[in-house]
Amino acid sequence: MASITFTDYASSATARLLPFTGTNFRSNGVVFFRRLVNPLSVRTTSFRSLTIRSSSTSPPVVTAAMGSEAVAKVIDGKLVTKKIREEITAEVSKMKDEIGVVPGLAVILVGERKDSATYVRNKKKACESHMNEQKILNAVSIEKDVDGFHPLNIGRLAMRGREPLFVPCTPKGCIELLHRYGVEIKGKRAAVIGRSNIVGMPAALLLQREDATISIVHSRTKNPEEITRQADIIIAAVGQPNMVKGNWIKPGAVIIDVGINPVEDSKSARGYRLVGDVCYEEACKVASAITPVPGGVGPMTIAMLLSNTLSSAKRINNLQ
Repeated sequence: MASITFTDYASSATARLLPFTGTNFRSNGVVFFRRLVNPLSVRTTSFRSLTIRSSSTSPPVVTAAMGSEAVAKVIDGKLVTKKIREEITAEVSKMKDEIGVVPGLAVILVGERKDSATYVRNKKKACESHMNEQKILNAVSIEKDVDGFHPLNIGRLAMRGREPLFVPCTPKGCIELLHRYGVEIKGKRAAVIGRSNIVGMPAALLLQREDATISIVHSRTKNPEEITRQADIIIAAVGQPNMVKGNWIKPGAVIIDVGINPVEDSKSARGYRLVGDVCYEEACKVASAITPVPGGVGPMTIAMLLSNTLSSAKRINNLQ
């Protein structure tokens, strides 16, 4: 079997709520950078072609079919994200009217600027390992850990009978898509491909909380295709383009593809196109439902970050 390289997903952007004192609204020690970032001000969008599960509507039915043509239902993250943003916007408006607080989000980005490339190269050696990831995560207040990466939040996620204050955004978005499309999780077999601290591991913990039976496929797994083929639900998060082929997939399985990988494409103006970890062209002929790349999990990650930010503001201000 050809060798497979698994890559942990990580982000160079860390979003946090930080102390700030403002004059236009009450903050209670929480940062609300309204003028710098106001991600919760979203234009209302109407829906015509997608039924989203809610307390007043029936969930859409995902059915399996076989054939030579694409049969999988597209799990559209963009449309679900629009709906979630509408819901968040309504809650923010209510919060503003009731207590004068408008949640906001400040983002600290640590990365390479093109105009500083030379400087970065010259200083790289001196800056090797100058930040300890664990110390940084431990230093963030758990009440403001809207990324959900704090060890205490992860620990609570792993323990039965405990609830984390925040759940990591990408795994949370994966589960939310399954919920909103009416995909049953309880009692199902689920395979998570990848075991990173940011996606794979918390995704497996969330599925377990939903009473699924979990298999985790990673770089040391023997015959990963055989394990994956047994799953009713597949979450792929390894950073390898088109790794999961059609013959890895159980007929009727539901696929959540977290991967977003650039591959060369001479037909594209950019010279490349984005694909997932799952070979979409093959998978859509076998699966009952699948997320596209792009337009699937990606938008949901941002929506869940906004949701966590709103939850933090509500908790600090003692709102339900």
